[in-house]
Amino acid sequence: MEDNLALKVSGVTKTFRLFGSHTERVKESLHPFRKKYHRPFNALTNVSFCVKKGETVGIVGRNGCGKSTLLQIICGILQPTSGNVSTNGRVSAILELGAGFNPEFTGRENVFINGAILGFKSREIESRLDRIVFFADIGDFFDQPVKTYSSGMYVRLAFAVAVSVDPEILIVDEALAVGDEMFQRKCFARIRDIKVNGGTILFVSHSAGTVVELCDRAVLLDRGEIILEGSPRFVVGRYHQLINATPGESELIRSEIRGLKENKASQKSAAFESLSRSVEMVQDVKPFFDQTLVPKTTFSYRTYGARIFEPAVETLSGEVVNNLVRKQEYIYRYRVEFFETVYSVRFGMLIKTPSGLELGGAGWPSAGEPEPLVEAGVTISVQWKFRCLLLPGLYFLNAGVLGMVGGKETYLDRMIDAIAIRVQQERGMFATAMVDFEIEPHELRILKGSE
Repeated sequence: MEDNLALKVSGVTKTFRLFGSHTERVKESLHPFRKKYHRPFNALTNVSFCVKKGETVGIVGRNGCGKSTLLQIICGILQPTSGNVSTNGRVSAILELGAGFNPEFTGRENVFINGAILGFKSREIESRLDRIVFFADIGDFFDQPVKTYSSGMYVRLAFAVAVSVDPEILIVDEALAVGDEMFQRKCFARIRDIKVNGGTILFVSHSAGTVVELCDRAVLLDRGEIILEGSPRFVVGRYHQLINATPGESELIRSEIRGLKENKASQKSAAFESLSRSVEMVQDVKPFFDQTLVPKTTFSYRTYGARIFEPAVETLSGEVVNNLVRKQEYIYRYRVEFFETVYSVRFGMLIKTPSGLELGGAGWPSAGEPEPLVEAGVTISVQWKFRCLLLPGLYFLNAGVLGMVGGKETYLDRMIDAIAIRVQQERGMFATAMVDFEIEPHELRILKGSE
């Protein structure tokens, strides 16, 4: 395998034998003339692709398309019927729920067992144990049998082990969908760290936005075959066209996808024209405060004469909320206590996704000169009024105050993931991605012939 490759999958086919009943399975195993009672099913057919070192590749596809089977073969859990897989580096994987855990052993014991499977000695796992415990954040359950764990605990421990061994190749199945939103935030931050440090990542997810954000390249798998490779946005767009097609259109769209190349993305095809016939119904949700929606990733920079406190989102009537309703107006505010006299003071805020994508922010003053002087002992309340144009999902808000320290503009205090907000789902809403551009149906014309 070439030195610049981390993973190479060559002509992999996986065939399973399907029986109509257990009796047929027994008959086939005992039949003197080897009569076949099964029918073959190809979960994967001649799958080939490569992943370069340091590359993040996303795999998308409908349920049952072969994604999990492919990952299990790459990890060595399953053997291919034909073809082969080559890896160049230490592989760490998070596959289906609880894979590799012995339910009778405690979380601590399973950590050492998994470490040994990955080739680590006990003292090496011991040196990583504190950060595994901290990342998993399952409390006293760490020393309880894994069979007592909830699905979320399984994922927490599995991910903590997988990323603590500094993998050269990290393989992540849809398992993260089981974890709560706050834990997903930690996971995405760690995945980004691995990516920045040159790690190779193979990522399977039904979340199109996550694939576009995290991945350098994407692969579309359908019926056990790779039908398209390219940039994440290009591949995800075709994936959505495939899954939203009617049964009558599905075969035509699939055939056209197989013949596509990315440089043809701008060409029109009648098979890819999709029209939304959904009309948004009157919303029946109201903003409210959920006391359990507290970020576990909040941290502050070293302070220089100021301290941020009491960040919150309020309605225009002054009610503190963290579950918002789309298209309504809110106030984001925090207070800053100055315990030293500082100069050229500015304030800022930022909104991010759970995976860390920065969606937008604002500064105060928005234009003109900063506050020239703020004396020690002063407390300032700063507020931003905004209209919620975010689509349903979880988001995080930062807070920051800057000033001059030693002749250089520096954060006097900065709070990362100061608060979390959730934009609520509404009945009958048909929208995708993260930002609401307030797109409404305008015109539908049926044209005869070509344009």
